[in-house]
Amino acid sequence: MAVSRRRLAALAGAALLPMPALLSSGLPTAARAQEAGGYPNRPIRLVVAFAAGGNSDTLARLLQPRLAAVLGQGIVIDNRGGAAGTLAAAAVASAPADGYTLLFDAASFVVAQFVHRSTPFSYERDFAPVGMVAEVPYILAVPAGSAARDLPGFLAAAKAGRDGIAYGSPGVGSIGHLAGALLAHRTGAKLEHVPYRGGSEVARDLAAGTLEAGILSTNSLSPVIESGKARALAVTSARRGGIPGVPTIAESGVPGFDLTSWNAIFCRAGTPEPALRRLEAAIDAATADPEVRARFAAIGAEATPAEPRKLGERVAREREMVAQLIRDTGITLG
Repeated sequence: MAVSRRRLAALAGAALLPMPALLSSGLPTAARAQEAGGYPNRPIRLVVAFAAGGNSDTLARLLQPRLAAVLGQGIVIDNRGGAAGTLAAAAVASAPADGYTLLFDAASFVVAQFVHRSTPFSYERDFAPVGMVAEVPYILAVPAGSAARDLPGFLAAAKAGRDGIAYGSPGVGSIGHLAGALLAHRTGAKLEHVPYRGGSEVARDLAAGTLEAGILSTNSLSPVIESGKARALAVTSARRGGIPGVPTIAESGVPGFDLTSWNAIFCRAGTPEPALRRLEAAIDAATADPEVRARFAAIGAEATPAEPRKLGERVAREREMVAQLIRDTGITLG
């Protein structure tokens, strides 16, 4: 999911701004590394499962200086985009389980195993959750010239037309793809998925009026919404977020609908417990920093730290949801 030039320009100096009074606030610092058995005592590699410049990469780079400050060691970002995140996951799965190679992934962490069913590693066996970083609402939008003014109108049109409505997403297995499939399954609407290589391309065709609908992140949508070339109809998450005033799908007539993209950090299974606890505390501290939270919000994301147990439970819950959706609808992700 690409970040607009205007937002990249606003964020370009993020790492150069003065560090807030983080180190003197009683939060974990390098001086407390002995409590974690000396971890960390060298730089940490953060493998990002997406190409540079995308939404997830931007979040990782906004988090990077704060996380490094708390841990007292450098954080080196290593972009390994492609193959539904499996390239990045493979790099981490083959690294030592010592806490010095971490995976920064999104909700695709849950979906990837259904896209690539044959990998030299197991998402369930080879990774351990460390902490949630942020949530990113996805939004259903239509071109400005669309007759649909709200979700009920959109669904009515999708049911009435012989061919239904084609919607674009950032790719097969993306949250946008799954949200459309789930919406069609729950409502009986005829929605045809059109996979794109990224959210910016979906937004471009929405603005041009050559695509009937799109489900993508706030960051990808905001420029065309602000320009008046597209209209947001509903948010895929359980509560409102991303673009002010846009209702949720749940409150627009599809009770219980809740599908949100997120970003989190994982490590190799078997990483020593002291290192895990140190990383968990560092993520909590970094995502609690007001500057980090403000910059996340600027690209439509909300800092939502969560302990490993809750992150693990969410991953398991969403993995079963995707499996059930595949069973119910017969959609093909691989």
